[in-house]
Amino acid sequence: MAAPFSRRVSSTCSSLRFRTGCLKPRLTRIIQLLVPKAGEYSTQSKEFNGAETHFGFQSVAEDEKENKVYEVFENVASKYDMMNDAMSGGVHRIWKDIFLERFAPSPGTKLLDVAGGTGDIAFRFLKYVDAPAHISTQQDFGIPKDAASRVLKKICRQRHHHLMMKVQRSSQNHRLDTPVLPDDDSSHVIVCDINQAMLDVGRQRAKQLGFTSGISWLQANAENLPLPDNLFDAYTIAFGIRNCTHVQKVLDEAYRLLKPGGRFLCLEFSEVKNPLLRSIYDSYSFQVIPVMGQLIAGDWKSYQYLVESIRQFPNQEDFAAMIRAAGFRMVSYENLTFGVTAIHSGFKI
Repeated sequence: MAAPFSRRVSSTCSSLRFRTGCLKPRLTRIIQLLVPKAGEYSTQSKEFNGAETHFGFQSVAEDEKENKVYEVFENVASKYDMMNDAMSGGVHRIWKDIFLERFAPSPGTKLLDVAGGTGDIAFRFLKYVDAPAHISTQQDFGIPKDAASRVLKKICRQRHHHLMMKVQRSSQNHRLDTPVLPDDDSSHVIVCDINQAMLDVGRQRAKQLGFTSGISWLQANAENLPLPDNLFDAYTIAFGIRNCTHVQKVLDEAYRLLKPGGRFLCLEFSEVKNPLLRSIYDSYSFQVIPVMGQLIAGDWKSYQYLVESIRQFPNQEDFAAMIRAAGFRMVSYENLTFGVTAIHSGFKI
């Protein structure tokens, strides 16, 4: 005769309790192995990761991002300019030309071009300052057009010479051409980049284009440059600041290095406000550009990162606020191609 239902249920429950009791120590041990204790996780985090930042859409340790970005540009250096043409259909050249027109440097300008490895901005700068005057007047009243400039430069010459001595001493441990900045009225640009492979491409291009003077090359981190205060008339950075780990530190360094009255200019990808255009732009960015990177440069991941890094960068208004926070005044921006890129400008006053 079968046991009563209540007895069978009781027996089953007892059996389950016995099996659960046997498994409990094993399950506890497995959980302990897989999940660290509450103080162990924070200790490991601090020891191995420190503060985190973004690398594209990934979260990485701050001290890891610099190495990852270095690897990206080391991988793409030889195909960098070709890929810029392919990705933008050559429009990046127009953006850079407009950037120089808004800059409008005068002859004798001392420029620091940061993240300028392959020389695109530096070469445009040298061509611009060597070209005939871009603005003419109906009457000059017999006054030399550069009279005011000559007076100011004469006043600053002695102080500039003292700064140059400091530059030469501070650059001994960095790869920097000499002389760094000429102690005269000539124009000069220092091209700075953290990646030596990009600088090597820029040097080769300079030789091919015939730029044998007026340009120097510096391998250094934009967050901590081995140069003295108040040295440059202008600071430019094009399509580079979004790759830096601490953008605010880069802006603070720019402010430190500029002379009073000096100008900061940044050309960078930004935010497309129009929803329809933004949708088209996003589709092209994520579905086409990495494919181009694979076909032309043999590198999908680097161009996937570049696309993602654009989305992580502050929009026009937020970036302008960061520039003001560094101390710059008269901060403004101009959208190009519906906000795909933007030119930000500020003055050290």
